Amino acid sequence: MSPADRGGAGEIPWLVLRAQAGDRAALERLLSHAHALLHPFTRVMLRDEDAADDVLQDVLVLLYRKLGTLRDPRAFSAWARRIASRQIFRDLRRHRKYEAAHEELSPDLPGTAHEPALDPGWVERLPALLERVSPASRAVLALHYLDDLTLDEVATVLEIPPGTAKSRLAYGLATLRKLVSSPAMPRPGQGV
Repeated sequence: MSPADRGGAGEIPWLVLRAQAGDRAALERLLSHAHALLHPFTRVMLRDEDAADDVLQDVLVLLYRKLGTLRDPRAFSAWARRIASRQIFRDLRRHRKYEAAHEELSPDLPGTAHEPALDPGWVERLPALLERVSPASRAVLALHYLDDLTLDEVATVLEIPPGTAKSRLAYGLATLRKLVSSPAMPRPGQGV
């Protein structure tokens, strides 16, 4: 669970209900929570602060407009992430940053018995390393390692099958391993 999820997580369903009933102060607090929750993911995915701010603004407007359709107030964070994910990928496609070759990986890729782990020194540098991974894998890696979502939660947010989430995680980790094993890539503690 990300810090934005932990901070007042019990309060979020109440804020949703109050905002749906027309309470402006609750709506402002809810949108502030959504901004804190979604900004890191948006920034990592788009790799451009201005683009991230633009997309996040669009997402907040969508959250405001669609809030009345949210049936389960406890699902607000997942619902907000799903809307953000859709907007991010629309923006990536619109700006031709999306690599179609990596959009869909076969869910039939061989899996591992346990989830692969990253060296803790590299987890700290993950946001910078993610810039060199395809957007599809970047989304899975960011949600899983930076937002602390399970792979099933990642699959739900991205609206993909769990097998595809696992494949994208494996592909992204393989790409990261190649990057960090490259002689040109500095090791943790050696500088950036």
